[in-house]
Amino acid sequence: MTTPVNSRRWTNWGRNQESVAEVLTPGTVDEVSAQVNHATQSGRRIKVVGSGHSFTAIAVADDQRMFLHRLNQLVSVDGPLVTVQAGMLLSTLNTVLAEHGLAMPNLGDIDAQTVSGAISTGTHGTGAAYSTLASCVEAVTMVTAGGKVERFTADAPEFPAVRLGLGALGVLVDVTLRCVPTFTLLADERPMRLPDVLAGIDEWNADFDHVEFFWYPYTDRTSLKRNRKVAANDRPLSAFRGWLDDDFLSNTLWQGVCKVGQKVPATVPALSAMAAHALSARTYTGRSDQVFCSPRRVRFTEMEYEIPRAALPEVLHALNRILDELPFRVQFPVEVRFTGPDDVWLSHGYGRDSAYVAVHQFLGSPYEPYFRAFEAVCAGLGGRPHWGKLHYRDAESLRSAYPRFDDFLAVRDRLDPGRVFTNDYLTRVLG
Repeated sequence: MTTPVNSRRWTNWGRNQESVAEVLTPGTVDEVSAQVNHATQSGRRIKVVGSGHSFTAIAVADDQRMFLHRLNQLVSVDGPLVTVQAGMLLSTLNTVLAEHGLAMPNLGDIDAQTVSGAISTGTHGTGAAYSTLASCVEAVTMVTAGGKVERFTADAPEFPAVRLGLGALGVLVDVTLRCVPTFTLLADERPMRLPDVLAGIDEWNADFDHVEFFWYPYTDRTSLKRNRKVAANDRPLSAFRGWLDDDFLSNTLWQGVCKVGQKVPATVPALSAMAAHALSARTYTGRSDQVFCSPRRVRFTEMEYEIPRAALPEVLHALNRILDELPFRVQFPVEVRFTGPDDVWLSHGYGRDSAYVAVHQFLGSPYEPYFRAFEAVCAGLGGRPHWGKLHYRDAESLRSAYPRFDDFLAVRDRLDPGRVFTNDYLTRVLG
C-alpha cells in the first residue's frame, strides 16, 4: 500500500508508542464533520490525538490521525458553565478561567493535555470530595460517524458514556465544564515515614481538600502533600524556592539521579533514600491551578490503578515484595492519590471511594515484569486501570470491573456502528 504524502510519524510523550498515519488538521467543526463523513463513506478510520500524554496505545492511529489543535478557543462563559473547544490545552484553560474569575475545582499534576484528551481518558487529581475531570463535564458537542454533529447534555441517555468516551464514540469538538470561583490553596508539603502517613491518611482525607503522597522504593520514606482552601494568597512561594524545588531538584537533578541509577543499578536504593531527604518541608499559598500543576520534564513510563480505598495498605505491602523480587531496580517513587465516587460509566472511580496507585520507571529502563506483577495484585482486588496509563487488560477482564460496561458498548454501537473511531487498543479493551 502506498503511504499518503501527508503521512507523518508520531510518538507519544513517554516515547513508548508511535505510528505513521495520514494527518488531518481541521480548523472548524464543519471540516471535522466533512472529514469524518468521508472516512465513513470510504471505509477508513480516524483516531483523534491530543498532546500525547497517554502511555497506552489509545491514541495510536493506523489510518488517519486527527489533531484538534486548531480548535482551541473559548466558546462561551455562562456563570459557572464554560464552553471551550476540545483542542484547548489545560494550561490555556486555566489561564482563560482565571481571567473570568473561575477555576477548575480539581486538577491533576500536569496541565499539558488537551481538554478532550484529559476527560476522555479519565484524568484526575486528588481529593476525597472529587473525581475525574470528566465529572465536571455538563455537555459535549461531538461529531459522530457519518459526520453528524450531536449535542449531549445531562438529560441525554448517552451522557454518562460521552463524558468519558475513550475516543471510541466520536470526535469531541467542544466541552462545557462546570467551574467554580477562583480559589487559593494552602500547600503543606513535608517528608514523612510511610507508617505515619498510613496511620494519618483517613484523618487527612477528611480534614484537607486534597491529599497525596510519593513513596520512595527501598525506603520507608514519603513526600506528603496536603492542600486546603484558604481566603488569602498571603504566603506565596518565592521565585527562588519554586525554582529550586520544582525545576532544579525535581527535574534537572532528578534526571541526573535517574541516569546514574540506570547505569549503576546497585546505587538505586541509596539514591532513592537521598531523593527522599532532598525536598525539605515547605508551606505556601497560590492560585489553585498553580499549586496543583508542576512541570514534568523527566520522561518515564507509567501504570496507574484505581483500587477500593480500603485496599491501599494491602497493595503497598505487595509492592514491597514485588520490588524485592524484581531482577532490576525501580528508580521512580510510587504516587498515591484519592478520589470520591462518581456516576460516569467508564470512570475508574465509578460508584466507590478510591485510592490511585501509580508506578513509574525511568525512560529506557525495564518495566514490564514490575507492571505486570503490580497489575496482578490490583486486578485481584477489583482494581481498574487508568485508561491513559499502561495496562494489559482486555474487554473480558474489564467487563466485571465496570458495572455499566455493556451499557457503554450499546452507546458505541449506536454512535459508531462501523467502528470509524477504533484502533487496536480499543478493540482490545472494548471488544
